[in-house]
Amino acid sequence: MEAAATTCYRHPSTEAYVRCTRCDRRICPDCMREASVGHQCVECVREGQRSVRQPRTVFGGAVSRAAAPVVTYVLIALNMLAYLGEVVRPEIVDRFAVLGAALTGPDGEQYYYRGDTFPGYELTGVADGEWYRLVTGAFLHLPPDASFGVMHLLVNMFALWNIGRAVEGQLGRARYLGLYLLSAVGGSVLVYLLAPDTSTVGASGAVFGLAAAYWVIHRRLGHDMAAVNRFMAGFLIWMVLSALFTSWQGHLGGLLTGALVTYGLAYAPAKLRTGPLQLAGGLVLLGLFAVAVAVRTSALTAG
Repeated sequence: MEAAATTCYRHPSTEAYVRCTRCDRRICPDCMREASVGHQCVECVREGQRSVRQPRTVFGGAVSRAAAPVVTYVLIALNMLAYLGEVVRPEIVDRFAVLGAALTGPDGEQYYYRGDTFPGYELTGVADGEWYRLVTGAFLHLPPDASFGVMHLLVNMFALWNIGRAVEGQLGRARYLGLYLLSAVGGSVLVYLLAPDTSTVGASGAVFGLAAAYWVIHRRLGHDMAAVNRFMAGFLIWMVLSALFTSWQGHLGGLLTGALVTYGLAYAPAKLRTGPLQLAGGLVLLGLFAVAVAVRTSALTAG
């Protein structure tokens, strides 16, 4: 005798003869998902996926061979878009570069600031509250008519492309973005502390932070450090040589920040390597940067 037909719990108008092995509800062919034993319904499969713990690297990043380095792509695109903006509107560099303190005269030119202001001359820079320069300057580069010109952008983007993909794969997108931005700000802050009258641009501070992270990551994973040490030595030599025409303070600040942040991600006790605590650590470091900037501003404007 033929069994009485029943309907699918998701499609009442469709006959169903198979039960979900997990919830025992009847399911039609459209709702059946193959399981290790029998079939499961869509909801049970979704619930099972949520309960499976996603594998992560020792730094907290999600393990995924197929994940594209989306953040690296976006950062490169932002840098290139900013450069196109510079070509169209060259004044963007003066408006958004990392600049600690300068006097803008009635003629629009910038002059050295030595603690005093004069009629018709306005204080310009981070010391005047333009803190955004600590970030925006890291997305600008030397304009095409400068001595290093477009090569400044190309060298930084080439390094970002090669190093960023590896670091993003280990740290995950959120931690990687945090590392990049903190390294950029760390480089800008050191420029402000040591050379406040210098106008600087470039992603070099962030790139040097990624280079430091690359070294720490390989050391933490126990890889052969010979090639990595040679790579890092090349970066340090470049930092010394590039001091002739770029900001060594920005490079050093980014390098130290990247090393500090990644060391914390890599070697903190396991119970502290959680997203909220890592976020809190990043905010603490950002707070220390803010204090350093406030103290330096107070010293610069005391006169």
